[in-house]
Amino acid sequence: MTLNLTAELQKQYPFDSHHLELNGLQYHYLDEGQGEPVVMVHGNPSWSFYYRNLVLALRDRYRCIVPDHIGCGLSDKPDDERYDYSLSQRVDDLEQLLEQMEVRQAITLVVHDWGGMIGMAFAVRHPERIKRLVILNTGAFHLPKSKPFPAALRICRDSFIGTLLVRGFNAFSVAASQVGCKRNPMNGTLRALYQLPYDSWRNRIATLRFVQDIPLAPGDRAFELVNAVADGLEQFRNLPMLVCWGELDFVFDRHFLDEWQRRFPDAEIHRFPDCGHYILEDAGPEIIPLVSAFLDRMNPAR
Repeated sequence: MTLNLTAELQKQYPFDSHHLELNGLQYHYLDEGQGEPVVMVHGNPSWSFYYRNLVLALRDRYRCIVPDHIGCGLSDKPDDERYDYSLSQRVDDLEQLLEQMEVRQAITLVVHDWGGMIGMAFAVRHPERIKRLVILNTGAFHLPKSKPFPAALRICRDSFIGTLLVRGFNAFSVAASQVGCKRNPMNGTLRALYQLPYDSWRNRIATLRFVQDIPLAPGDRAFELVNAVADGLEQFRNLPMLVCWGELDFVFDRHFLDEWQRRFPDAEIHRFPDCGHYILEDAGPEIIPLVSAFLDRMNPAR
């Protein structure tokens, strides 16, 4: 990390770091503010940095808890012998963190990308703990039947070329930072900060394992767990839900949004036709006030 990049990270990410030990591994998380808990779960290949501006906007009245999945962000990045890079393990990690912090009620979940599956799997385990849901370009169900699996993801998931691209050249993180924003493309410094944790073959293991763990058919390791999560979503139908969606996301596109709307017809939905996958970067000045107002409106006791 260059000195200038270090200073820029400290400027844009001005938080105290916390760590939970998980079987000898350091699981990094943010714990900012006081009040009802807002748990923000990132996806791949981002990290807790993605939620930095939302944390800054909410921490004066909510407790913002933002983990970095093992292998991501400022958490340890072990090899396969030390950590099981699987969906079920991710959910176990989040559960253990919130148990350790004694966060067991009135949780608002904010989820993005693969964080939707992790966060909603936790919610299905503990539905009584969930108060509100904020959905940002993500899924918590199998690939919609109308949606083809993107060729770029299949290459990364199923081929040695994909492994070489992701771990050798950081292609997944580089490409995501370049094409993830449409209205407001990231500048070079911001792209570098997103890519910062993934600076070597060793440190890119999670970005590859996340893609390899995407279940597409019965027999895939996470397939039955995704079935269970999808089947369990119905119980949250009456919870307050805010959906903010970048319509130019090439993975989590209108097919996923249609599925969310079908399952949650009463959700408050805001579409951003000119925005992409990293919706908090592309439309943060609009979305952060929407999230803030949603939380405050659904919390009349404040």
